[in-house]
Amino acid sequence: MAVGLFAATTPTAFRLIQSSYLLPKPNPTVFFPPSNLQKTTILHRTRRKLCLTVYVVMEDQKRSTATHVDSSEEIPQDGANSEIPIVIPSVRGAERLARKRSERFTYLVAAVMSSFGITSMAVMAVYYRFYWQMEGGNVPVSEMFGTFALSVGAAVGMEFWARWAHKALWHASLWHMHESHHKPREGPFELNDVFAIINAVPAIALLNYGFFHKGYVPGLCFGAGLGITVFGMAYMFVHDGLVHKRFPVGPIANVPYFRKVAAAHQLHHSEKFKGVPYGLFLGPQEVEEVGGQEELEKEVDRRIKASKNS
Repeated sequence: MAVGLFAATTPTAFRLIQSSYLLPKPNPTVFFPPSNLQKTTILHRTRRKLCLTVYVVMEDQKRSTATHVDSSEEIPQDGANSEIPIVIPSVRGAERLARKRSERFTYLVAAVMSSFGITSMAVMAVYYRFYWQMEGGNVPVSEMFGTFALSVGAAVGMEFWARWAHKALWHASLWHMHESHHKPREGPFELNDVFAIINAVPAIALLNYGFFHKGYVPGLCFGAGLGITVFGMAYMFVHDGLVHKRFPVGPIANVPYFRKVAAAHQLHHSEKFKGVPYGLFLGPQEVEEVGGQEELEKEVDRRIKASKNS
């Protein structure tokens, strides 16, 4: 009964049923006597209508099903291809890129201002200190030699100090601060930047004492403070600029040894060798000592390809 009602409400069913009367009608006199002609004609037409009705309904159901399947296949294709992967991710990617550029610009301004300020003060302090030392006409050779020797020694010694502190302190009791450096950064700065300020305090104290006092010991203190300052600036450019790309470093990125330094520090963040290397400038030697020469070369090649494609 449901099938018959559905067919009756379909315009196609009426069109096909009406066209069926155009077919040649069978002659009832061949099979039935004249007395039953009227009843037989009515019964025959009724059967034809029932057969045609069932046939038309099945055809309409197939067509409606096919139409439903086609529409369900076309709509997701248009939506998936035109809206989801193209429009939405492009907007999010543009916002992320703009935010990253803003963060890099903010840190670049801070790095340039601090570098320019520290460099200017260091140059002026060195000039005036040696100028005051030679006011009497005598050149204090031992004091000048001690100052320069401590400058180089402090810069090299800071590498070993940073290696020890990185492993024994930053990845141990001070991990709650250093952890920010091993997570995706939100904003131009991170809690780990506090360590740069902590290391600047003794450098400023040594420079201040050596600048305002004359003599061999003040000269050594001045040289030590100067060496710590030079290491801090080099660390900022190589570690923050070259390795973590917090600001552009220009031709420094093309120096072969600095590429190895950056690759070695990247292995530290991947923790392939249990955190090695913990140092920065001597990081490639640390990696080679634990048998990571092959991984270091792969990382160097990866960074070279990435720089060419960018």
